[in-house]
Amino acid sequence: MKMHNYTLFLEWTGNRGKGTKNYRSYERSHRISTAVTNQVIEGSSDPAFLGDKTKYNPEELFVASLASCHMLWYLHLCASNNIVVLEYTDEPLGKMVEEKDGSGHFTEVILKPTVIIKHKANKQLAKSLHAEAQKMCFIANSCNFPVLHQPEILTAKL
Repeated sequence: MKMHNYTLFLEWTGNRGKGTKNYRSYERSHRISTAVTNQVIEGSSDPAFLGDKTKYNPEELFVASLASCHMLWYLHLCASNNIVVLEYTDEPLGKMVEEKDGSGHFTEVILKPTVIIKHKANKQLAKSLHAEAQKMCFIANSCNFPVLHQPEILTAKL
C-alpha cells in the first residue's frame, strides 16, 4: 500500500469591496492553484502515474472541488446570517491510498480554511457555519470518506 497526499491553494477573488454583506454583493469567483503551478487549469495525471507535473491532476481537482463547494456554501451561509466575509483562503489536504494492484481511493480530505470576517462578535457563528456548509456541500455529500475541517476565523483590522 502506498499513501499519496494532495494539497492546493484556493482563494476567493469575488469581494467587490463589501464582502458578503448580502447574497448579491459578492462574486463567486475563485482561483485554484498548487505549489507547482499557477496556470489556468490544464489536466494530466499524477506524476506518480506518468503525468505532467506542471498540470493539475484529477486528484488535485477532486480536492479542489470539495474545497470550492464548501467555500461557496460557506459564503452563502455567511451572507444569509449577516456575517461579512472579507477574505477566504484554503489549503486543503487530500489523502489517497494506492493499493498493490494500482487501484486506489481517498481516505480523507482535510479543509483548512482561513476566513477573515468584518465583526469580531460573529466569530463563533462564523466558525459553526463550516459544519452547516459541510451538510450542504454536494461534493462532500457524494464522498464515502470523511471530509474534515480545521477552520481559522480571524477578524479584520480596521
